Amino acid sequence: MLKGKMDKSKLPSRHVTDGPARAPHRSYMYAMGLSEEEIGQPLVGVATCWNEAAPCNIALSRQAQSVKLGVKSASGTPREFTTITVTDGIAMGHEGMRSSLASREAIADTVELTMRGHCYDALVGLAGCDKSLPGMMMAMVRLNTPSVFIYGGSILPGKVPAGADVPEEFATRDLTVQDMFEAVGRHQNGTLSDAALAILERVACPSAGACGGQFTANTMACVSEAIGLALFNSSGAPAPYESRDQYGTASGAAVMNLLEKNIRARDVVTRKALENAARVVACTGGSTNAGLHLPAIAHEAGIDFDLFDVCDIFHDTPYFVDLKPGGQYVAKDLYDAGGIPVVMKELRKAGLIHEDCITASGRTIGEELDLIDRNVDGRVIHSIDTPITKTGGVVGLKGNLAPDGAIVKVAGMKEEEQVFTGPARVFESEEEAFEAVKARTYNEGEVLVIRNEGPAGGPGMREMLATTAALSGQGMGKKVALITDGRFSGATRGFCVGHVGPEAAHGGPIAMLKDGDLITINAVTGELSVDVSDEELAERKKDWSGPRPTNYASGAVWKFAKLVGSTRLGAVTHPGAKAETHVYMDL
Repeated sequence: MLKGKMDKSKLPSRHVTDGPARAPHRSYMYAMGLSEEEIGQPLVGVATCWNEAAPCNIALSRQAQSVKLGVKSASGTPREFTTITVTDGIAMGHEGMRSSLASREAIADTVELTMRGHCYDALVGLAGCDKSLPGMMMAMVRLNTPSVFIYGGSILPGKVPAGADVPEEFATRDLTVQDMFEAVGRHQNGTLSDAALAILERVACPSAGACGGQFTANTMACVSEAIGLALFNSSGAPAPYESRDQYGTASGAAVMNLLEKNIRARDVVTRKALENAARVVACTGGSTNAGLHLPAIAHEAGIDFDLFDVCDIFHDTPYFVDLKPGGQYVAKDLYDAGGIPVVMKELRKAGLIHEDCITASGRTIGEELDLIDRNVDGRVIHSIDTPITKTGGVVGLKGNLAPDGAIVKVAGMKEEEQVFTGPARVFESEEEAFEAVKARTYNEGEVLVIRNEGPAGGPGMREMLATTAALSGQGMGKKVALITDGRFSGATRGFCVGHVGPEAAHGGPIAMLKDGDLITINAVTGELSVDVSDEELAERKKDWSGPRPTNYASGAVWKFAKLVGSTRLGAVTHPGAKAETHVYMDL
């Protein structure tokens, strides 16, 4: 911890606190109750994504108070501010999902603007729901301030009350929101009653916190530790645990230590750190959305690290942490088993971790792992010597249907289930596909194709959990495959391929598909192809009428669609660190 006054002569906050010309600025600070001493200290932004939209974010405001105590304990002056979130569970299955990916950019942009506008010297960011985690980390790397990330924590698992009249498979397992989306599919095919659905929806999500499986929020929370922006084990404790306050206080003190040592976000987020993060996603069977967010974080640092780089690491990493949706356990179980530090300790055994990467504590990954005395439990975290499968739970695909790549989660799938060939059934939107699934107007053995749902063409690159969960609920999750230029929720299971690029709106091969075209998905060899010649695809493109018109002709979603780049590079909306002519911290 720091003691005494820090020299601010080279810190951003000097522009608003130092010298006679800044008397008006200081008067604002006195108006908020700050003392002369507090104004003279480093100003630390404490950014939260608190809102009342969903349980993921509801605990963040309270947790921010512990962070502020930590900053103050180390002679810093915390300044709390908030940004937006769009919560995917609420936005799922309707037009609201078009706002989701765009919100990642809005979060990064608004945190950047707040930090720049007020000249804060360091940043502690708290986030809870899917896009808010990468959005906050992107802002840290973009600003290149000393930064510490802290996750708001996962939700507790849901439990069906004893004696409740629900099907046994729901009554005997820990519930997550994934079960609710699948329950909708059961309800649609008549195997779940109105009364049972009403019971499940009241107990599936029993507390504050983000979705409990290894869906996108928990995946990116694991990334925050593995990449070095979060203190070890800080992402594990569920949101309702008041022990989270200890991590908040420690994070506040840690950012002051980084500030004193001038350890900045890009000192932490290096190529090696990104590789460490991808390893952890793979071995935990994490969300395919990591294949979108890791390149976006890399872009903020000016590092070339695209979907193919991510997928190369996925392919070479054993899957040994048994988490939902492909496995059995939830985030709380992982925390109880020792969390990400134990997982990374296993990866180190196989030489799959770069130990020299710096972390939020100021120590290296290797030094942090040397402090971990717990070992695998063999239940949630298996030994890397006896993994669940020998390759990662997430796989990259490429072929004449996806020259820019695609991604699929195979965690929990047997090898023979990872190969599928069938005729295409083409849908022009998610709604069209969902109606067909609901009405059962599709056939076993088909490859359902949902196009025009990419970042630009959607616009917004919506997640497809409602459709995939309905298929699973109908018992068809293993009897059909699904491909899209949109995204899937981290809660998606079944043979579902997302991020197909180039997207339809950019004239990718997915735009040229016709009903009946024979599609092959092979997650073992990494292939996504269609049995149509290059010449035939070229002929079809001549007749292509161009991107499908959308209803978004103005506003934030239109702006996102106009600016967004390819999925392979993270669906980013600005040139990134390679084009910058200054670093914020050095202004």
